[in-house]
Amino acid sequence: MVNRFFSNRRKDVITTTLQSYKGCNLIDLRKFVANREGISVPTSKGITVKVARLHDLKKAIDAAVIKATELGLLDDSEAE
Repeated sequence: MVNRFFSNRRKDVITTTLQSYKGCNLIDLRKFVANREGISVPTSKGITVKVARLHDLKKAIDAAVIKATELGLLDDSEAE
């Protein structure tokens, strides 16, 4: 499973990928950029965590969304 969304005007992409490595289920959030040939390649900018910690990651992101909204950095019309 791979989900993608554009992160900026240069069309850099953020991906979320579910994968397994050495018997461990992981979720990888990674920034991809276009190389000179125009092919999207992964960067070192990202994180990989065990799927078992996904609820903790969601809680942290939900808290960041609430705080950003309180600070006027985000409004409900930006939600998809």
